Amino acid sequence: MMPIHDWSKVEAGLFHHFHQQWSGELCDALNSGVSPKGFFALIEQKAIWREPDVLTLKGRTIDEPVPETSGSSGVSLAPPKTRYIVRESETEAYARKANRIGVRNRRGELVAVIEIVSPGNKDSRRAITAFVNKTVEFLDRGIHVLIVDLIPPTSRDPHGIHKRIWDEFQDDDFVLSPDELLTFASYVSDVPKVAYVETAAVGDLIPAMPVFLDPETHVTAPLEESYMRTWEKCPGEMQKFVLQPD
Repeated sequence: MMPIHDWSKVEAGLFHHFHQQWSGELCDALNSGVSPKGFFALIEQKAIWREPDVLTLKGRTIDEPVPETSGSSGVSLAPPKTRYIVRESETEAYARKANRIGVRNRRGELVAVIEIVSPGNKDSRRAITAFVNKTVEFLDRGIHVLIVDLIPPTSRDPHGIHKRIWDEFQDDDFVLSPDELLTFASYVSDVPKVAYVETAAVGDLIPAMPVFLDPETHVTAPLEESYMRTWEKCPGEMQKFVLQPD
């Protein structure tokens, strides 16, 4: 078995790599006998609709003409000169590129979503609000959600991501123990909605969590097994970065 590592001390790019690989392992495990007949899991990219403009800007070849830059209405390729330049954090950008897992029925309808929280989901007020709003949107549409949060609370979610989500439905007095700051929450989209919540600490095993296929039926997500397989496939140098002492 594999204890949870301390992902708070590594760069966002390393966790992004692990996140993407883990999503694939988890998806494969769900499709290898965990999901019942008639249900299947797919990797679903969250930000695919945002990408074309970026790709177009980066896709000009050297054979294409460079835009004219002369004259008062000319196009300039040089960066604007202002006193201050502020850029979005790389951490938040990684979060937008991270995959989620969608569980679908035989008709292709989305019935459940598994979200592995990225550091970037908590990197700004905008990012965490977007994550919470999307989760609420899924639940309001009748789609069940499993949240896996290995990122310690921040000032934007001092009692974890679950409380931020559940407070959208009703005020909740849920408080994380200082000894268990990682959150796992499975939500049933029903009337009323129900949340099944576990907490853990770095060094613990990942708790068994349900993925609901309908309000009465669930399967156990193979989180621990897929986490272990993902870790075993990580490059040795990456493992060293994660395991280095504080």
